[in-house]
Amino acid sequence: MMMHFDLAQTAPAAAPVPCQDASYCQQCDVRARAICGTLEDDERAALNRLGRRVMVQAGQTVMWEGDDATIVANVIEGTLKLSASTGDGREQIVGVVYPSDFIGRPFGRSTPHSVTALTDARLCLFTRGAFDGFARNHPELGHRLLQRTLDDLDRARAWMVLLGRKNAREKIATFLLDMSHRLAGEGAGPLDSFALPLSRQQVADVLGLTIETVSRQMTDMKRAGIIALPNRRTVDILDRDQLACCAEAA
Repeated sequence: MMMHFDLAQTAPAAAPVPCQDASYCQQCDVRARAICGTLEDDERAALNRLGRRVMVQAGQTVMWEGDDATIVANVIEGTLKLSASTGDGREQIVGVVYPSDFIGRPFGRSTPHSVTALTDARLCLFTRGAFDGFARNHPELGHRLLQRTLDDLDRARAWMVLLGRKNAREKIATFLLDMSHRLAGEGAGPLDSFALPLSRQQVADVLGLTIETVSRQMTDMKRAGIIALPNRRTVDILDRDQLACCAEAA
């Protein structure tokens, strides 16, 4: 059942399907990588009963920056963007989330950024109150939350280096390598071919570049035989070693 988020974070009268089927967790594609991966089967089943499965269409906003933090969710499928607004209303993409990532602010009052689906997505959604109560009674889930938070902090620091010290070619090469890893399925190596969930304008916004610079650099890499660009969204990595050299070159 479709759940629409574009007016508020609270669920509409037509609620999504509750996650009461225990087999749902057993069959979940991101079970081992998701935040609930450390739980025992009975604990995971108890958490499952608190949640609900929702489908989100590309372009729908799940959470709005500055709103009360009323929901949290595991991303099961799809890609979403995290964005913040400047004082004059411009959007800045501050992150991208992938399957097995966790969105929302547990134990927090407000949402620090908006969360919008870049592609059709599937979520396991929980009210923040119910999730917070469960986490307080299951320390291993709290530990996993802390681990995720520290991983996100490391990623943010690496991104600061990218934005502050790398040139345009290095930024784009780093971005493509990161995307090839993050879009890969559980237990799989990095993808050599993938569809970018972001438009070139959005890639430019994420990297602090212009769309012209992004297009020019990607075209240069294509001419050099490092990548192929079958269409506007698809990227084929032809020479991963050379792409890695581009990401680190002075």
